[in-house]
Amino acid sequence: MKKTLLALAILSATSAYADEGMWMPQQLPQIAKQLKAAGLKLDPASLTKLTEFPGGAIVSLGGCSASFVSPQGLVVTNHHCVYDSVAQNSTPERDLLANGFVARSLAEEVPAAPGTRVFVTKEVIDVTSKVVTPDVAKLSGKARSDAIEKNQKALVAACEQDAGHRCTVPSFYGGLEFYQIKQLEIRDVRLVHAPPAGVGKFGGDTDNWMWPRHTGDYGFYRAYVSPDGKAADFSKDNVPYAPKHVLKLAREGVKEGDFVMAMGYPGRTNRHRLPSEVQFTFDWLYPAFVKASGETLAIIDRETKDNKDTALKYAGQVASINNYYKNRQGMLDSYAGSDFLARKTAQHEELKAWVNADAKRKAEFAADIGKVEHLIAERDAAVKANFNFSYAQPKLLSTAAMLYRLSVESQKPDAERKAGYQTRDLPRIKARVASLVRTYDAKVDKALVMHHLKNYLAQPAAEQKSAFNAALGIKAGMSEAELSAALDKLYAGSKLGVDAERNAWLDKKPADFQASGDAFIKAAVATFDAFMKDEAEEEELGGKLQQAYGSYMKAKIAFMKSRGQAVYPDANSTLRVTYGNVAGRPHGADGTAWTAFTTVQGVAAKATGQGEFNAPKAQLAAIKAKDFGKFVDPKLKAVPVNFLATLDITGGNSGSAALNAKGELIGLAFDGTLDSIISDWDFNKANTRDIQVDLRYMLWNMKHVDKADNLLKEMGAE
Repeated sequence: MKKTLLALAILSATSAYADEGMWMPQQLPQIAKQLKAAGLKLDPASLTKLTEFPGGAIVSLGGCSASFVSPQGLVVTNHHCVYDSVAQNSTPERDLLANGFVARSLAEEVPAAPGTRVFVTKEVIDVTSKVVTPDVAKLSGKARSDAIEKNQKALVAACEQDAGHRCTVPSFYGGLEFYQIKQLEIRDVRLVHAPPAGVGKFGGDTDNWMWPRHTGDYGFYRAYVSPDGKAADFSKDNVPYAPKHVLKLAREGVKEGDFVMAMGYPGRTNRHRLPSEVQFTFDWLYPAFVKASGETLAIIDRETKDNKDTALKYAGQVASINNYYKNRQGMLDSYAGSDFLARKTAQHEELKAWVNADAKRKAEFAADIGKVEHLIAERDAAVKANFNFSYAQPKLLSTAAMLYRLSVESQKPDAERKAGYQTRDLPRIKARVASLVRTYDAKVDKALVMHHLKNYLAQPAAEQKSAFNAALGIKAGMSEAELSAALDKLYAGSKLGVDAERNAWLDKKPADFQASGDAFIKAAVATFDAFMKDEAEEEELGGKLQQAYGSYMKAKIAFMKSRGQAVYPDANSTLRVTYGNVAGRPHGADGTAWTAFTTVQGVAAKATGQGEFNAPKAQLAAIKAKDFGKFVDPKLKAVPVNFLATLDITGGNSGSAALNAKGELIGLAFDGTLDSIISDWDFNKANTRDIQVDLRYMLWNMKHVDKADNLLKEMGAE
């Protein structure tokens, strides 16, 4: 069997920094010496077995990570990962966000937000040769994109013959390798416990990405299946899922210097990007994103401040925007004045010099390296032109466009439909439509669209979408009053804001859409052909870029290998393992030394009784009385709240199990520090720290404040 690029990339892994790297589980035996030296007591080979302990207990929520912590399907993750479910079950009369929620029996558990899933990984297989066949390798542009997608869909269809499973075929190393990942897709997910916002979101946006931190960022779901153990939609007859493996809770707390690892599903990193991508992102894209996010937040605040129910509808969106807003601004602050671009440019020039120094390497790689730089510039220009347009979409128009596309695609055999619109995708589409009940308000949406449309219409005519403008009845040079009147007419002419009306369109035929007088449906139909043309052009560019980027990555792997350096793939929402140690920072971003732990005494010191620092009275009373029980740290003389570690994580790792040397749960990863989040692009060993909520704080709060004794007993914490 030929060696894969993955195997070649890790032959020299001994030279990698001990704490750097989001490693694929199958890579871990190759770095066994480093893991053992760092303190791991398990056999590294055991971590490759995704259906054994501890990997079998680690799950994905499709955006966050989580873990099974009881034989009855109890799932622990971050508070901000269950936030939408708490918000959508909240009303002004029963504000679960503010007051928290504890189900003291199975009967008291409530459905999670529509579309919530628990994905249990069952199998990972290298399928590169089945995706990029010899015939596909000869193709370019859209033909290549289409052929790859066709092969991916065929693999997925065969894999999903096992009912109740969700299969994906993501790419690694810029499309050099593809792996088929099979996951049990648990569709009946229920909210079990979330602490009050004064615990789970303590410090709010003020403390987000900051240290010291005192946030109890934890929450619980439960996974349910049919009585015969199969994935099923919500039903009162369903029973808790029985996982083969659950995480054991550590009996001893961690201390500074201890080994720690996290297992989870990091979203995206960009460490293999070219200098031109770095420059475009930090000089234009992130500043534009920060500006648009700030404007969006201000509009939502203005439009919801006098309506508690509407504010609850947008609470999840506000939390998400705030998180990325501060994240991107933190990256920009770290980038400003740094030598990152200069270093990246120098590294790229060294790669090109190495390629050109050998005739064989030059013949194999030089043309594609030049081509990828040209294609990236073309892609970035399109991103820039479409930026305001992407923000200016009325939510109901986006929904109508999705429903019409679904109707059109449904006329084809399932295998020929566009990925995202196959039969397997229907539950997600239905959940998205259903979620609008508690996430959409016409007044707020119109205000957002009005603002971003003005920016869009200020662009040169060549950067505008003529079909979109015509469908909405808008044009450059309109006064604000004229634009507002056009939007009023559009919103007033649609019934898609009504739940039953939206759901009815899920089963309509294309002719029904084409005959409709509904304003948003008409606009979706009118813009469809132009949208499809734009999509085809994007796929043509994407196919060319994938081919050239793959060649670039092949050259980079060979170059780094020649220097004895390891190459782990950028994160892509697949299961990864990262390891390091519990550690403070001798020189924090604020000029002070950072200790590795914070304690509940810091909660009391910060508590103001209102806003982001409104800690529950019962909690403050327990802290004042030093009612710490067995959860007190003997050295700290208090209950630890959060701790720092040198783990290499990113978005998507939220809720990842932090494990000790024996694979026992010691906490949950939930954040990074503001000056180190640029590690998504540029890893810095000295600065990079991630933040965990300490298990001892979770258990202490559940016992002494929320009285969740039933859950403590279920997890074996009593």
